[in-house]
Amino acid sequence: MKTVRITELGMLLALALVFSYFESLIPVFVAVPGVKIGLANIVTILLLYRTNWKNVMMFMTVRVLLAGFLFSGVSGIIYSLAGGFCCIIIMSILKHFPHFSLVGVSITGAICHNLGQIIVAVFVMENVHILYYLLVLCISGAISGLLVGYLAFLLLKRFNKMNS
Repeated sequence: MKTVRITELGMLLALALVFSYFESLIPVFVAVPGVKIGLANIVTILLLYRTNWKNVMMFMTVRVLLAGFLFSGVSGIIYSLAGGFCCIIIMSILKHFPHFSLVGVSITGAICHNLGQIIVAVFVMENVHILYYLLVLCISGAISGLLVGYLAFLLLKRFNKMNS
């Protein structure tokens, strides 16, 4: 990997960690535990459209580990990794379909992220009734995916202007 690419990834990782820290300061006004905006995913989606899925998977893993140790702990890491793996696999596939916009890919990714977390929760808590919570997480995921996707779209446009 070239030095310029490593430097870019390092700066984007720092930005994602700043977003994670900022988000950890935002009080949750929703009565539903676990609902987050996912601001750091703006950077992940930006990378998804600028590099290959392997780099994005590596980036997400490092970001989740660092953010988890800094802000949420081991359980947060486990849930975030499960959600992140599901999310990136699906988004990497969907971005190649022309009828899926970046925002549509983001929304689907956010919903898949929640699905991955719920699956882990079912096994950790040994309670299948947690699946009832999936509807609430799908709605919140669609809303946050819309916001994150739109912000990533705007950022990607800026990046493309800078590089052309």
